[in-house]
Amino acid sequence: MTEALRTPASQQAVQERLPPELLPPGEGFVGILKRDLLLAFRHRGELANPLIFFIMVTALIPIAVGPQKALLSQLAPGMIWVMALLGTLLSSDSLFQSDYADGTLEQLIISPQPLWLLVLAKISAHWLVTGLPITLAAPILGLMLALPEAGYATLVLGLAMGTATFSLFGAIGAALTVALRKGGVLLSLIVMPLYFPVLIFGSAAVQRVVDGGSAGAPLALLGAVFAFALLLSPFATAASLRAGING
Repeated sequence: MTEALRTPASQQAVQERLPPELLPPGEGFVGILKRDLLLAFRHRGELANPLIFFIMVTALIPIAVGPQKALLSQLAPGMIWVMALLGTLLSSDSLFQSDYADGTLEQLIISPQPLWLLVLAKISAHWLVTGLPITLAAPILGLMLALPEAGYATLVLGLAMGTATFSLFGAIGAALTVALRKGGVLLSLIVMPLYFPVLIFGSAAVQRVVDGGSAGAPLALLGAVFAFALLLSPFATAASLRAGING
């Protein structure tokens, strides 16, 4: 009998019967992450909107400015980063909207699980379905914009940290405007000053490599901003959600 209780299946069954306050915090994180990813893949049209916007607008640049390779290679780092910023911002408004509309957000707030950890799970899911596809598509668009080969690795590494930072800062603005019907414009005004350092350091890193220099300093600064956002955003977002719902 004792041996049966020690099997993984029996341990999982016992854990599932535990009240929420006795479950380990990691269970709440994994549960929210799986739920948001499942909901995102059920709505594939909305899932693809930021990526389609990123690809379409970036692909129009050679048509607008001309096919000169020298000009495109100079514009490529900045334009790719600007389009990545706008593509991520496009989906930030809906980060908490559906949960607010169906009452799930209130349940998350009163849950005994740490709210900041549940928020971090939602931000992680947002980056996986928005920032990661943009990061993976960036080299293809770099090829279209005649970006020199030396800049591809720096571009991908920078966008991986940059789009994650966009999602972290965007969550704060989304939480502050979650109770507003049309909070998209206000969201942009709130988060755009936080996005500027990421945009500057990310594009500067690629441009330095393209010009034959080192990207170490801009990437280090970009990593510092990402670390700051990772420490700040979950707690600030959780506090903003409580204020927005209860206020």
